[in-house]
Amino acid sequence: MKRKIIVSLLLTALIFGGCGMYKSIMNLSKLKFKLDSVNNFKISGIAVNGKSQLSDFNPLDLVKLTSQVAQGNLPVSFTLNVLAKNPNAESIGTTSTDIKIVSFPWKLFIDDKETISGNISSPVIVPGGNKTSVIPLNIGMNLMEFFSNSNLESLVNLALKLGGGKGATSHIKLVARPVLDTPVGNITYPGELTIVDYTYK
Repeated sequence: MKRKIIVSLLLTALIFGGCGMYKSIMNLSKLKFKLDSVNNFKISGIAVNGKSQLSDFNPLDLVKLTSQVAQGNLPVSFTLNVLAKNPNAESIGTTSTDIKIVSFPWKLFIDDKETISGNISSPVIVPGGNKTSVIPLNIGMNLMEFFSNSNLESLVNLALKLGGGKGATSHIKLVARPVLDTPVGNITYPGELTIVDYTYK
C-alpha cells in the first residue's frame, strides 16, 4: 500500500515537472499515522475513567444503564486521538516540509467490527522535523446498534476495555483515506490505510 501511495504521488510530480515539486511529493509520501489514546469515554453520559468492572457503577447508574439496554439504546461518546507523524527534515530556505491534511474520512472498527464513519472538521498541519500532530476524532454512537446480541455486562465490559481504568486502543482500529494539500492541488491516497496503536502506518 505504501508503495502505491509513493508511485501515485511521484507520477503526479513527473506529469507537472520540477525538482522542487518532486521533493514536495516525496515529503508527502513519508507521512505516517498511529492510534494514540482514548479520552473522555462516557456511557449513557456516565464517565468510565477509573472503573474496571460493572460493580464499580453506583446503583442509580446501573438502573439507568439497564433501562437503556432494555430499550435498545446505549449511547457512548469519546475522543479517539490519532497521531500523524512527519519524519521530513526541518524546512530549509523557502521549501516547507510541513504537510497539511485537508480531509481524513475514516471508518471505526471495534474488536474488528465496523461501526461508524466520519471526517475531520478542519485541516490539520503536521510540522516537519520528525514532529507529530494529534488528530482528535470526537465519536458518538449507539453501542447496541452494533452489538445488539450482547447483554448489559458484556456491553459495559466492552466500554471499559476502551475507556475505563484499564482502557486500551488495542481493541480499536481506524481505516482512513487521507487527502493531502500538494503544490498541484489536493491528492487523495490511492487506497485506504489501516491505522492501529502498535505501529505507524
